[in-house]
Amino acid sequence: MLTHLPQHAIALHQSMTVDMAADGLPAKLITLVNQQGMSVTLMDIGATWLSCCVPVTVDHQTQYREVLLGVSTLNDFYQQQAYLGATVGRYANRIAAGKFSLDGEDYQLSINQKGNCLHGGESGFNHRRWQMQQVNATEAQFSLLSADGDMGFPGNLQVIVTYTLTENNELSIRYSAETDKPTVVNLTNHGYFNLLGADSGKDCLSHQLMINADHYLPTDSSGIPLGEFKTVEATSFDFREQKLINQDWLADSDQQQAQGYDHSFVLRSDVRRATTACATIVAADHSLTMDVLTTKPAIQLYTGNFLAGSPNRIGGEYKNYSGFALETQFLPDSPNHPEWPDNDSILLPSEHYHHLTCYRFR
Repeated sequence: MLTHLPQHAIALHQSMTVDMAADGLPAKLITLVNQQGMSVTLMDIGATWLSCCVPVTVDHQTQYREVLLGVSTLNDFYQQQAYLGATVGRYANRIAAGKFSLDGEDYQLSINQKGNCLHGGESGFNHRRWQMQQVNATEAQFSLLSADGDMGFPGNLQVIVTYTLTENNELSIRYSAETDKPTVVNLTNHGYFNLLGADSGKDCLSHQLMINADHYLPTDSSGIPLGEFKTVEATSFDFREQKLINQDWLADSDQQQAQGYDHSFVLRSDVRRATTACATIVAADHSLTMDVLTTKPAIQLYTGNFLAGSPNRIGGEYKNYSGFALETQFLPDSPNHPEWPDNDSILLPSEHYHHLTCYRFR
């Protein structure tokens, strides 16, 4: 069954299914491959993006480079707390004190980080077994029913996540959801990238980054927004022109308290249609570029400030700054900030949640 797959994918299919998942059954994996030789491996636990091997030309020869941080055993997947490649929800990022009010009703969510609800709470979507089906050679679909009251969230929420690998080396992730009761939803993928190679041992700080954002969201020491947008002008958060991630490294208190970047950027309105890159990142040696396109209003840049100790896929551990995440999302704590523009974090039974994020490699 696996003989048509690249060798690295076969090895991953074998090693990830040795350990049993929390429900006593092995994980299920799917690998998508395009005509260019790019391959993407996905897992039903967490609807997780496990591997991303991209063709790279070096000295006129094509190599296949693993650019997504990840693990090679299910035990390691459960051990790591960095959400490596997982689909996170119901609400990506943080909700202050795990509290919000909706239609006059107060809700208390699961608390799992510094007194707040992070990425859906103690048992978020990242460790659930999703229903998985391979649509064709380049598309896979995952579905999950999150029951009313799950981690404190209201409403029965039906979620579908569809991964599609295109012939121009782009992985698109489409999110859709419906609810039978007003609720809050914010879905994203928590992939970490290193375009020099996920297991190269090199950090991500020498990458060059551009983000199409004029404002960012300052936070307190636990990552909760202070409430006001701040212009990136004349700050270390100005990535409107491509620059090294570490060019203005730890240059101000906003960065210092987070030990790097772990902040949301408010995307310019013209880059929220998934037709223009909202962010572009270039490897230090210029061998590979990644564009991010999305319909979401914000993107969280996280430079892996607390990755140290997370298991890698070659039997060792990642270090801080081994990879960066660019999480497309609604702004953190949006349910408690109805005054913010483009705040669509509330989903009603009459509505359909539909968003798209693409990662394009060139």
